[in-house]
Amino acid sequence: QVHLVESGGGSVQAGGSMRLSCVVSEYPAPDYCVGWFRRAPGKEREGVAVIYTGNRNTYYADSVKGRFTISLGNADNTLYLQMNSLKPEDTAMYYCAAGPAVMCSSWVTGASANYYGLGTQVTVSS
Repeated sequence: QVHLVESGGGSVQAGGSMRLSCVVSEYPAPDYCVGWFRRAPGKEREGVAVIYTGNRNTYYADSVKGRFTISLGNADNTLYLQMNSLKPEDTAMYYCAAGPAVMCSSWVTGASANYYGLGTQVTVSS
């Protein structure tokens, strides 16, 4: 069982920046997908960004490309999401996620992960 614990959420004004962190307890396999999903009130959960631990390829939802950056710490057990130029529509609960390394890119086009954290709230005011 993979446990994921997020931190770093809060409130920020539009145009501001915020960094989310996630500690991953373990990887059941040598290579894994890890990333971030979000759910805004009244909307479906969507994949925001994902990284493949094998070669560190990254994938982003169109809505955040050029503004968000996903990365891993040196030991791979810490995941980050740097969010710049935040918009009110980025307001959501953000969830760290992990899953087997099968089509990591599909997370940003509707696929689900296997494991999720409890989430951290991000609120962007106009």
